[in-house]
Amino acid sequence: MSAPRTARETLPVLEVLEPDMMPKAGLKLDADVVVIGSGASGAVMAYELTRAGAKVVVLEAGPHYPSREFTEHLTTTVETIYADSGDQLNKTGDLSVLQGTCVGGSTVVNGAICFRTPDKVLESWGREHGLDNLVPDALSPYFDRVERSLGVHVNEPHEVNLNGRLLMEGAKELGIHAAPVARNIRHCALTGHCGAGCKTDRKQSMLVTYLPWASHHGARILSGTRAETIQMQGKRATGVHAVATDSQGRQRPVEVRAGTVVVAAGAVQTPLLFQKNRLANSSGLVGHNFACHPSVFMLGEHEQDVFAWVGATCSSYAGDIDNPLDSGYLLEALMIGPQTVVAATEGGTGEDQVRFSENVKKYQSLITLIHDHNVGRVYWEGNRKRIDYDLDDRDFVSMQKAFKAASRVFFAAGAKRVFMPTNRRMTIERVDQIDSTIDALTNESQFYRLFSYHPQGTMRMGRDPGQSVVAPNGLCHDLDNVYVTDASVFPTSLLVNPQMTVYALSNYLADGMIARG
Repeated sequence: MSAPRTARETLPVLEVLEPDMMPKAGLKLDADVVVIGSGASGAVMAYELTRAGAKVVVLEAGPHYPSREFTEHLTTTVETIYADSGDQLNKTGDLSVLQGTCVGGSTVVNGAICFRTPDKVLESWGREHGLDNLVPDALSPYFDRVERSLGVHVNEPHEVNLNGRLLMEGAKELGIHAAPVARNIRHCALTGHCGAGCKTDRKQSMLVTYLPWASHHGARILSGTRAETIQMQGKRATGVHAVATDSQGRQRPVEVRAGTVVVAAGAVQTPLLFQKNRLANSSGLVGHNFACHPSVFMLGEHEQDVFAWVGATCSSYAGDIDNPLDSGYLLEALMIGPQTVVAATEGGTGEDQVRFSENVKKYQSLITLIHDHNVGRVYWEGNRKRIDYDLDDRDFVSMQKAFKAASRVFFAAGAKRVFMPTNRRMTIERVDQIDSTIDALTNESQFYRLFSYHPQGTMRMGRDPGQSVVAPNGLCHDLDNVYVTDASVFPTSLLVNPQMTVYALSNYLADGMIARG
């Protein structure tokens, strides 16, 4: 049975059990599979397993926000459904790790950008981590399936705004590969509000696709319900104890007895859950190998009006995505509303700041991504979660390459000035200043305005139990029936936006679980 085309046309309303609807004494449920997390991985797992006949319960710690409640106001959305109200930071405090915390997870608030995993990344996983099952040919049918289900298509000409056209024109002038980006959108309204949630259900997030499809097949989805304990008998999980918190702050226990546990809470929350339960860590690697594609906004000021936030949130990209391992970088034409400009770039003080803000419509906007090394760690410090990640010196070299490429693209596209993503005002006024200005930069904490939408790698997948946490089939090496299927299993960072890799990998792992009964 193929997935229905759209939630609006053929599906019942997504049925979500919210804490206010639960009995005061809590709930006790039985399931074949309990899935922790409802984002890109959890939603796909829930649908594929229920479609195969399994009884599935999904536990989501975040709230359920139906699309009709989205305000298209970014700051409101950040405060309500982003992790830590958008203030999830690394230990140093100079990197924002942005994640959606709601039914549908980060797919609800991401930019809808869809890249397949670069072949050279998959080849390196096979060569260095024994994942010879995840070769491009093996995953290609799953990418095909997900792309059909989510309406993934390369932006058509009317979906590429001036911001995106300027990126492609500048890159072409320099001989850098550039093209329209692919997105999981159906009949995009081109409002530019992806980061605040799609009010019209045109972005094919998990909120309007795989979760309703799973609900249609009988999955029970519980929002506001945080998994606390994976209950064990020897090496086998028997279920999950969770706590549901209602709108008044009252807590209710939820017990789910299940024959299989799938943890898909993301690369931050998944290792924290395992650490809290002291599980699956014979390798000592739970929470290690964190990567995140640290990114920055860069701006090029033009004489003409650009209105970079109008139209598709992301319309084009530039960079050598086929060779991500060699100091790879990626440029994406993206701006999430004019308010992000002030937050992401130091425009100066006094009159400089006023003039900077007045000129916001004239800025071409790019974000840079890099293929970073897995040097970070996620862990508990007392009762506080910590993300210990500072930009590695090797990755700073890649970031400088991205800064230079972005600057040259801006000038090639006709910009008269480039604003650097630093915490003190820094501009480049001419092409001949690019190398000297950027070569003089150093890898200093608190100096760059860094953010990330792409946490990865904290439950590394591999064939050797001494060098990884999760086996090639998604099963924890140390446990008999506990799987991890989200971006935490990536052995390395991808360079490209990870949602398509998570969808395809989760579908692949689900098929393996079904085949094994």
